[in-house]
Amino acid sequence: MKKALLALTVLTALSASTVFAAPVNDLAKNETALGAGTKESYIEHKFTKDVTVGYQYSDRDEYGHMNDIYGQYEIVNNVRAVVGYRNHLPGSGNNLYGGVAVSTPRFMGAEAYASYVAGADFNETQVGINYGLVANVDLNLNYHNFGPDHGKRENGIGIGATVKF
Repeated sequence: MKKALLALTVLTALSASTVFAAPVNDLAKNETALGAGTKESYIEHKFTKDVTVGYQYSDRDEYGHMNDIYGQYEIVNNVRAVVGYRNHLPGSGNNLYGGVAVSTPRFMGAEAYASYVAGADFNETQVGINYGLVANVDLNLNYHNFGPDHGKRENGIGIGATVKF
């Protein structure tokens, strides 16, 4: 019964959400995260104790697909500087961007996070929770707000899963 209820909850959230963005993952050195959500998929790898590099594919309601190549540098525990490049933005097309991501230590299997990035023609905010289902699989629930300078703002609740290996 519990599995059926969880599956129903996940399917309902997937159908109701408007957008999902790559969550802030706490990875160990040489660990990779592969994730998928309502309208997005991503892969990222932590090369050193401080540097993570990733690729993200998004399928926006209004604007079609966007690709991100990004890097994160851990400034101090659980605080990261983010830099990246996004293409297929409305209006200008492509943007370099920067921002910050913070996360909490895991407590009872859950880790909260928030991120903010901005480029010349957009800004994006996300807050969420990663919940460990098993040792290397997280369920992610988040609120995401994408604000392009040219076009309509998209926001909503998203859900997804991440596998770490």
